[in-house]
Amino acid sequence: MSLAAVMITVDCAEPQELARWWATALGGEIAEDHGDFVIVKAQPVALGFQRVAEERQGKNRVHVDFAAPSGTGLSAEVERLVALGASVVGHHSIPGLTWTVLQDPAGNEFCVH
Repeated sequence: MSLAAVMITVDCAEPQELARWWATALGGEIAEDHGDFVIVKAQPVALGFQRVAEERQGKNRVHVDFAAPSGTGLSAEVERLVALGASVVGHHSIPGLTWTVLQDPAGNEFCVH
């Protein structure tokens, strides 16, 4: 028997606000809102946004990687996310893979390749 990834949870100060942003960015929807915990349904896994009292410090220890939609291209997807409120942290490339590191409006890093 093996584990299956079903949700990635992000600690944040304003779960509704951040969930709305991610629902728009991913073309998903807010499936559940429990006040301090909001779930966004998107493929292939759900994202949870959990209110915590502590402010984020330092770099994320875990981040999510997303693939740009087929036919869209990396730069067009990065431009779309920046227009929604993301900010670019950096661009990287290794043989066979190019990606951009971004931050959502709350400062959580994620990658798009």
